[in-house]
Amino acid sequence: MANITRFDPFGELDDLLQGFFIRPMSLESREPARFRMDVKEDEQKYTVLAELPGVKKDDIQVTINGNQVAIAAEVKKNGEEKQNEKVLRRERYYGKLFRAFSLGQEVDEAAASARFVDGVLELTLPKRTASSGRRLTIS
Repeated sequence: MANITRFDPFGELDDLLQGFFIRPMSLESREPARFRMDVKEDEQKYTVLAELPGVKKDDIQVTINGNQVAIAAEVKKNGEEKQNEKVLRRERYYGKLFRAFSLGQEVDEAAASARFVDGVLELTLPKRTASSGRRLTIS
């Protein structure tokens, strides 16, 4: 007797799609990733809230120059993969994060402060008081 095989047109497609969805993903990029932040302003100060999950306090740098603010951080990869372990999906980001922005008024760098609690960096940036212009005498 002849062997009869059943034709399944979607069988190969199912195998293809299953492999597509469990392949490891790479989010590596040449430029630093960005993070979410809120900037608020009142009469005396600016308040910046930046979400930096997975970052340690020692891996954050904040630079203030006049009205320019830059925040840089690095998320370091924790743990090692075991020898017989295969990663099916990797969505967490490891690498450098960076944001720079300008504010409407210069910041008093000496009075500025920063707190880092539960993955949120809070910057309190007092506005520099506007000095009245000085009149020069011409000799």
